Amino acid sequence: MGTTRAPKAALPPTERLHPRADDLDLLPVEAVVRRLHQEDLIALRSVREALPAISAAARTVAEALRVGGRLLYVGAGTSGRLGVLDASECPPTFGVPSTCVQAAIAGGKRALTRAVEGAEDDVEAGARAVRTFRATARDVVCGISASASTPYVRGALDEARLRGAHTVLVCCNPPGKALRADTVVLALTGPEVVAGSTRLKAGTATKLVLNAITTAAFVSLGKVYRGRMVDVRPTNAKLKARAARMVAELTDLPPARARALLTAAGNSVKLALAMHFTGLPPAQARRRLEDGGLRALAPPVPGRTAVSKANGKSPRRRRS
Repeated sequence: MGTTRAPKAALPPTERLHPRADDLDLLPVEAVVRRLHQEDLIALRSVREALPAISAAARTVAEALRVGGRLLYVGAGTSGRLGVLDASECPPTFGVPSTCVQAAIAGGKRALTRAVEGAEDDVEAGARAVRTFRATARDVVCGISASASTPYVRGALDEARLRGAHTVLVCCNPPGKALRADTVVLALTGPEVVAGSTRLKAGTATKLVLNAITTAAFVSLGKVYRGRMVDVRPTNAKLKARAARMVAELTDLPPARARALLTAAGNSVKLALAMHFTGLPPAQARRRLEDGGLRALAPPVPGRTAVSKANGKSPRRRRS
């Protein structure tokens, strides 16, 4: 009498074998690169399908930051490293304190450069990371897990929910009941050409999602003006040159006068522009800037009003 075998559990999409990868190791390098590029296009399409959820997450993050809350990333492996990368790039790009966007990775700092085996399986470590952040109801805790099943991330999101924080999950597989979040950003990237290697298109999609969340949030908070990072911190030669160039472009001043204005503004591009637009000294220009933002102080941009009227919309004033 034969025995009945239990059915195999279906693998999550990112762990399955790719239908076009069986011959990958037989291909020349050029063909491998082309196939990887084709997969990257799938990552782009998956992010496009997730745009409503990305927008909701960005709006929530902006609202939290506006009232003094923070964006706190938690993740393991590639997902955790992408969170750390995005958090580290926000201060120089948008001129915000390093405490504004923070990240925790399973295994700690050592995991940034090498694999820390077993760290992602530690539920309590995820909860502990959120407690270390001292997360509150003002914060947004964003778990990043391509598999949508990482125990470390589950522990972090559960702890965040207990503390009243808004929770976001960025993932590439549909999450099960164990991993819950208020906002789920699902980019369905499917199987990788190297099975299970989510550093490939799942990682690409995740990077795109995180870029969009933080950039859209900070744009809505007035950290960008006419396509320029006007809150940039000019901490090296390249950024100092960029800051002076922005002031010159946005004021039509000669380079020497733009640099002098920037110096008078303490190297703050935004304050330099406010001083130029209002004709006021730094302290008074700063107060005007805080009251309404650059758009309220700047002269109309030629052609911009006509375009807004044609679209039936008027530009929204944003606080800086």
